[in-house]
Amino acid sequence: MSTPPHRYFYIYKPFNMVSQFISPDKVGLLGDIDFDFPEGTHAIGRLDNHSEGLLILTTNKKVTRLLFESKVPHKRTYLVQVRNEVSPESLEALRTGVTIRVKGGGDWVTTPCDAEIVEMPAGLSEGAFTFRKDIPHTWLLITLSEGKFHQVRKMVKAVRHRCQRLIRISIEDMELGTLKPGGVKELEEEEFFRQLKIENWI
Repeated sequence: MSTPPHRYFYIYKPFNMVSQFISPDKVGLLGDIDFDFPEGTHAIGRLDNHSEGLLILTTNKKVTRLLFESKVPHKRTYLVQVRNEVSPESLEALRTGVTIRVKGGGDWVTTPCDAEIVEMPAGLSEGAFTFRKDIPHTWLLITLSEGKFHQVRKMVKAVRHRCQRLIRISIEDMELGTLKPGGVKELEEEEFFRQLKIENWI
């Protein structure tokens, strides 16, 4: 009996949902999404409960190693809403590297990255919270090639801004696009690896 072919998806993980199908805690799960995922589907990488956006799902267990354990780093882009206005000096600090605390208690200077101030994208949903309109905020677009635990949140905290909303919008050429929270898109295997810029996957 032949093994069924692997399947490949990406979703818009909503706010207040963990990146897994099973949990002992009372939290939103990937299984709550209105889609019939095949047996063996699992998430590649993580987005924490309070983050949203692009999350990869597949039945292929090799993808984690190919994407996150390769010698070639893969770029991930985040749309970040922070409290108050970000100064040019703080923006430059984000670009050149800031010191954050990593798992285990040590300090880490982040690798230089792309960071810019942007307008709130048209068509973006309001999200889970309503923020006071009398308190200014800034939208940032940050692209990283490394992924320490809660790195983006820690980076903006290092320049004295509170992260209010965090949305991963792309991994390499795989983009969230117009997908809405809870939305699912399935890709053919070759297209999946092409968008992630993974070679030698066969």
